[in-house]
Amino acid sequence: MPVPASFNDITQDPNLENYIGWVWYEKEVLLPRRWLQDDLNTRVVLRFGSAHYYSIVWVDGVQVAEHEGGHLPFEADISSVVQGSPGIPCRITVAINNTLTPHTLPPGSIQYMNDVSKYPKNYFVQNIKFDFFNYAGIHRPVVLYTTPSVYIDDITVTTTSSESVAMVQYQVSVVGSALYSLSLSLRDQEGKVVATGDGPAGELKVLDPNLWWPYLMHENPGYRYSLEKDWLGQYMGRDIAKAASRVSEEPAADLFHILCHAVSFLPTLCKTGSASIAQAWRTVVSSCRRRRTGRCWRTSTRSRLASAPSASPARSSSSTGSPSTSMGSTSTRTRTESFGNKSLQHHLVVMEELVRRDKNRPSVVMWSVANEPASQLPPAAYYFKTVIAHTKALDPSRPVTFVTDVNYALDHGAPYVDVICVNSYFSWYHDPGHLEVIPLQLTTQFENWYKTYQKPIIQSEYGADSVPGLHSDPPLMFSEEYQKAMLKEYHSVFDKKRKEYVIGELIWNFADFMTNQGTTRVLGNKKGIFTRQRQPKSAAFVLRERYWKIANESSCLPPITKSHICFL
Repeated sequence: MPVPASFNDITQDPNLENYIGWVWYEKEVLLPRRWLQDDLNTRVVLRFGSAHYYSIVWVDGVQVAEHEGGHLPFEADISSVVQGSPGIPCRITVAINNTLTPHTLPPGSIQYMNDVSKYPKNYFVQNIKFDFFNYAGIHRPVVLYTTPSVYIDDITVTTTSSESVAMVQYQVSVVGSALYSLSLSLRDQEGKVVATGDGPAGELKVLDPNLWWPYLMHENPGYRYSLEKDWLGQYMGRDIAKAASRVSEEPAADLFHILCHAVSFLPTLCKTGSASIAQAWRTVVSSCRRRRTGRCWRTSTRSRLASAPSASPARSSSSTGSPSTSMGSTSTRTRTESFGNKSLQHHLVVMEELVRRDKNRPSVVMWSVANEPASQLPPAAYYFKTVIAHTKALDPSRPVTFVTDVNYALDHGAPYVDVICVNSYFSWYHDPGHLEVIPLQLTTQFENWYKTYQKPIIQSEYGADSVPGLHSDPPLMFSEEYQKAMLKEYHSVFDKKRKEYVIGELIWNFADFMTNQGTTRVLGNKKGIFTRQRQPKSAAFVLRERYWKIANESSCLPPITKSHICFL
């Protein structure tokens, strides 16, 4: 089985495609001899970029790691297991379980079909209330690497700036010894040193900084500074050789001038599923740049050139959301259980892992803690108040939100967000086929939310399925013409409201993607403006024309703050 990849689509075995339960990976590797000598100054680490969903890892039969959560990295120090045995292959064994329960993120449930006249003995189904396929496997690269025994474990960079000066605050965490020296150099994109500092915490001053801009908003988008850290540590009275580490994602300033237009993106490809291979992301960037379809992505991945709300995998279903594609149903009791203490504690850990991974990326402009949860249920109030407060404590510099499809009057989590992100599918799931209702219903939606909360609003999902090559005049549902017509109706309202308080529009979705089988899905969700093979539909050209026009209309925009994103 290739790694990284989702195992579901690699073969043509339907039992493997829909498999729920434990799978096992194993591989033997011969490590370099210099890693394995009895040298206490070398630390050997095994790192997984992502494995879905629950993972247990052994090295040479010794358990070294256990991790819950299918979308974020985890690692283990395996020095004590492998060192002292040069020339002997190292056996890495991984057990992965993709079962979703009310306490996982995203949640799910297992339903046993006990009617033996209809189902085989012990037959069960995995019920999910989200509209994407539950891909499983080792989804991102697995690597072995070394560090000295005294090493830099983490760094946090925050910035403030004006037109003439930027202040870069840094904090470096060194593990393994209290005896070390540390110096830092900030280099611009051309490699010139523009500021220096000493010690594990401090502030760097940059004159006339180049700010980071998204694609289509500046002639030099995605400008980055590199922060180099040189340090000399001591371990047990012995000097550890001077080493340098380089971080190339820290911005010189955190003033983002953004109107979020573009696409939501699920990182899936044919055959490799949810595996986040380089080709998948390059394809997205290439398609969007070549066709000028946006400068902001709503996704769990990041880009150098586009702003993005970095999202947790928390996904449930509310009473007004997309239709379920599972065989069974999820009861109110199960959905309430997903707001219990066990789920909450796991959710807090997931946000810690997400913030740790992405906090220094200038393209991440907002944290999103959930998508379409059952936030109309009363337990959602305490749950989201806690998760959002925890996320703000981890990173006070960015707004925090979650994406809702619940009615404004019923949502218990909305009072705690900085930005209202709302999904709606007028004339698709609601009043299907009636394009004429969109202007009234969408305008009413915006006005109700803003009147209630007085917060900026992002339309975080909207769209329609279209089967590539299916045409209809007049436009009928599932034709490319209907998808185009729906977009234009939404855009007419966006153009009015973005002059007031609507600060973003994110079509669902960048490309078609696989879902569970169901009567509302034909080989997956077809709401993409690109096919699964990344070929454009007619709607892609509508978006290109719109976003390029708006980019050319952009003038001097006010900056983003913790609780506000500017609008044109």
